[in-house]
Amino acid sequence: MYVITDQLKNLGFSINTLNNIIQRNNNKRSFNTLEYFCIYIIIEDITLEVENIPHPIKGGHIAFVGPQKQIVFGETKRGEVYIIAFSSSFYERSGKDSMFINSRLFFNYDSDVFIAPFENIKEMNIVFMGRMHNFQHKDESLYVSAAHNAIERLILDAFLHIPAETLKKDIKFDYLHYVNRFKVLLQRDYKKAKKVSHYANELNITPRKLTEMTEYVLGKTAKHIIIEKLINECKKSLSFSGNNISEIAYELGFSDEGNFSNFIKKHTGKNPSEMK
Repeated sequence: MYVITDQLKNLGFSINTLNNIIQRNNNKRSFNTLEYFCIYIIIEDITLEVENIPHPIKGGHIAFVGPQKQIVFGETKRGEVYIIAFSSSFYERSGKDSMFINSRLFFNYDSDVFIAPFENIKEMNIVFMGRMHNFQHKDESLYVSAAHNAIERLILDAFLHIPAETLKKDIKFDYLHYVNRFKVLLQRDYKKAKKVSHYANELNITPRKLTEMTEYVLGKTAKHIIIEKLINECKKSLSFSGNNISEIAYELGFSDEGNFSNFIKKHTGKNPSEMK
């Protein structure tokens, strides 16, 4: 493979046009993905050969290819293909991220490439060339965040084209389903229910299983997520409510002001009066 760009080497992410990549590769059209995950945004028709198998792809599609794959790009009229490459260390920030890039998009059991359509070519140009270019020249941290969000958006859109029956067979997506339901229940019940067992019962699973799922998807225990939610709501009430501390404690479901104060002190190191 050609010498990788400094951006890919330093950040673990890069986006380039096919023409630029071929030029860097001494005009050769064959590559190896090495340890990188690749997403190809196909604007015009092209044949993509992956591991010696040709895949004719119409413009308006996205191709997902995992690491260590031999790739050959066919001829195009204008070279309107955007190549996104990123490392696992760049993308993985949570169990959810790990689940996404280790999914069937990049490790398809039936093919070395997963192809999904996209709706709007004009929007794709704006988001992945114009917008990313602006972020890159403004601030590196913003650029990295924008790149991560852009990749996640492409991945989520592609999941819509994986058959539901296939997703249901994957236990990891079952985890994501339960964790999302837990977060909805927590938003509804945090004032009256502060124990993991309540939410586990609502979901018809054990508290241990719920914690296993939240740790996998979010990297946090279910108890930690409940405490985080309560602390955030306590801080908001203490900062913006006109009620006194005793009234706030009652509104948030604490039995008395003393329990409320002990909870705040334990998890923030401050008394409620210091935060109000």
